[in-house]
Amino acid sequence: MKHLIVGDLHGKDCWKDINTKAYDKIVFIGDYVDHWTLPDQEIYQNLENIIKLKKKHYHKVELLLGNHDVQYLYYPNFLCSGFRSGMQRALTYLFNSNKDIFKVAYQNGNHLFTHAGVTNAWYAEFLELPLLQQIKNEKDTIADLFNKIEQTAQRKLLHKAGSTRGGYGPGGITWADRSEMIADMLEGYHQVVGHTIVPQVEVFEHGDKSVTFIDVLDTVTHFHEVNC
Repeated sequence: MKHLIVGDLHGKDCWKDINTKAYDKIVFIGDYVDHWTLPDQEIYQNLENIIKLKKKHYHKVELLLGNHDVQYLYYPNFLCSGFRSGMQRALTYLFNSNKDIFKVAYQNGNHLFTHAGVTNAWYAEFLELPLLQQIKNEKDTIADLFNKIEQTAQRKLLHKAGSTRGGYGPGGITWADRSEMIADMLEGYHQVVGHTIVPQVEVFEHGDKSVTFIDVLDTVTHFHEVNC
């Protein structure tokens, strides 16, 4: 399948130039809001348009959540930098009204897509969640498990900031830092992530695992293609 992965937009509408017919899947990696200079209304309208795109191409488009999105979806929890108090009520309503179309992870085979990435250390913590044993089944992918936990009160582990980002321990899938991912990328998976701004797409590979960083839209308009 031909995938196009859209990095952190933060209100930018460059995604509108994408030819949706050219791809089997289009995956938005999250962080739709909280640009440092764009006006509130422009950011809000852009998110509305992305939601309309998802509803028009429901099975082709995947919308993942980033740390800047969950702070509005679950306000007042998970707050981070860039928070716009003046937009909180409107964005919280918009995200919650459409929460069923957002996910925290998408997977095809051993290719895994999340906002910030999965490390071995964090995944070990995830597997210890008591609720996980009750809700998982043998057909679940790793992304299925993340998306199931996202629907429960134990989602806080998914959105935990790690020690490299001012929190503690390993960062969760909306918060893992580039340095964590390079040092401890999840065994057996090829990951594509945003979250950490890079000047150009970076790929780190080691054996049967890799991580590709695509948060480049602050410097260049580029969407990452993956065949998997």
